[in-house]
Amino acid sequence: MATATFAAGCFWGVEQRFAGLPGVTSTEVGYTGGTTPHPTYEQVCSHTTSHAEAVRLEYDPERISYEELLAAFFGMHDPTQLNRQGPDVGDQYRSAVFIHTPEQDRAARASVEQLTESGIFKRPIVTQIVAAPEWWRAEEYHQKYFEKHAGFSCHV
Repeated sequence: MATATFAAGCFWGVEQRFAGLPGVTSTEVGYTGGTTPHPTYEQVCSHTTSHAEAVRLEYDPERISYEELLAAFFGMHDPTQLNRQGPDVGDQYRSAVFIHTPEQDRAARASVEQLTESGIFKRPIVTQIVAAPEWWRAEEYHQKYFEKHAGFSCHV
């Protein structure tokens, strides 16, 4: 198994989309990329922690490639929006790829380059590509949120 971590807005929907991909064996939502240890949801929403709402997933590289995960990631959100996704606004909703290996770094940068050259997006891609820092698991009520609360939206 391999690990990948992505931030693409509200982590509830991002987790649900990744969980549905063949080859993704587990998902977990949490906070990463900031400075506050053991942050709470309320702290992250206060914009004082610098953490992003993110999804960490385990996947089987024999069944799904990292490049396929990147394609899903870039297809599920707007990577040209800085610190927001739709009506969700704040640095915790930024677009980021948190890399775990040099191969992931190369693949993520190549993906951004290919998307930029393709002209699919009319504005520049602002997705951060950074080393995966410490991971803080989100509170239990956030895990598999849509499975627990069918019909709810990401907007709190």
